[in-house]
Amino acid sequence: MERRAFLRFPLSASILAFFGRPPLAPVKGFKVEAGKDRFSNSLSYIGARFDLKVSGKDTNGAISVYETTRYEKRGPVLHIHPDLDEWFYVLDGEFKFRLGDEILYLKTGDSLFGPRGIPHAFVKISEGPARLLLHHQPAGRMEEQFFEGSQMKNPTIAEREASMRKYNIIPVGPPLSPD
Repeated sequence: MERRAFLRFPLSASILAFFGRPPLAPVKGFKVEAGKDRFSNSLSYIGARFDLKVSGKDTNGAISVYETTRYEKRGPVLHIHPDLDEWFYVLDGEFKFRLGDEILYLKTGDSLFGPRGIPHAFVKISEGPARLLLHHQPAGRMEEQFFEGSQMKNPTIAEREASMRKYNIIPVGPPLSPD
């Protein structure tokens, strides 16, 4: 083997490994119907319905995507994800977000990127149901945390925050008020 060809092989293998299909990823795509959950297991959590659209299991942990339908003017406490980024896309309705020290108002069609390490929270401010797409990269343990949270019946703030910490979500303040 020529020296030049020998040196190119590891570089080519690295590029394929980086850009190729993650190990254990599905060998073909899949469809999730409107109003459905990837595994037919919708969750109810913090006054909202959560439908998993793309699982970390589908992407070897690269991403997870949820569609959440918010019925109440509630949202999560101000929190930090030290090891994942989060992207929000408003499908219907209006939301108030806190990202770092900024208060931002999002309406249908708006999106917001929340980098890892930045405190954030949100609350639905419009009347009627509102829908939000949540994208986590990497997937982290968000699916596990949402599942555990959905199983808690009338938890105290301390119990909810303990569950968050278990999944490396750091609570740092109260939830936003819709006012």
